[in-house]
Amino acid sequence: EKRAVTQIEKNGYPDSVYMNAAKIFQGIHTEKNKDVMLVRYGDNSESPMMVFKDEHSRRVSYELAFNALKYQDLLEQILLDSSAYPCYSIPDELSSLLVVMLYDLQDRKFQERKICDEEEVVAEVQEVGHYLYRYVTKLAAALARCRIKHDALSIEYFVPETIWKQEQRASALPLCVWINTLKISLEDVIKDLEMKGLTKVESVSDFDHYTFAVDQHCHDVLVFPSSLREELLNLDLFADCRLLLQ
Repeated sequence: EKRAVTQIEKNGYPDSVYMNAAKIFQGIHTEKNKDVMLVRYGDNSESPMMVFKDEHSRRVSYELAFNALKYQDLLEQILLDSSAYPCYSIPDELSSLLVVMLYDLQDRKFQERKICDEEEVVAEVQEVGHYLYRYVTKLAAALARCRIKHDALSIEYFVPETIWKQEQRASALPLCVWINTLKISLEDVIKDLEMKGLTKVESVSDFDHYTFAVDQHCHDVLVFPSSLREELLNLDLFADCRLLLQ
């Protein structure tokens, strides 16, 4: 099961993830003055209805939306420079989906997305995906021109300074994880983690890479080094919500 999830992520996400990420992005994207607004996002006055398949889908939907937000200016510039926008066949209400899927497309090095047979198809996602891929050469060229113009080795150069500083601070903070005591006990979590090669230490001051500690004030909270984030989130303890990232 874990191998199947990894394969989906490598080749893109299920349609439902893109749709949920677009709804999240619609509510958080940076609003610009009308005289400088080049990409229009339609009306976002109503709270979107989102249904997540599981906790993993929720997490990747939010990650995708916030990654699109980080690079909103760059992604909009790519759409404009490539002439992929404006697109009269795609309404303003789907501009968020266009930006979210463009972020993922460049993150996959502009490789075509592979769809699993059992995946539930969403018509809007299919339409936007096919549209972007018709422009894939021009989109890749537009990104390359931006990077050459700014002498940027990667797109991380285009992250706004305020967000970059926030990420630097956040990356240094330990990860706090709640134990879902309705599903598992502290003792069983510790045993499971130790079987996976992690070592329990007394406090965060004793942290090495593969270590963790029990919070001194809340005994249903564990603390991990921030460097373990991705490895932790791929554990089955998180997949079935026995552990929850704070």
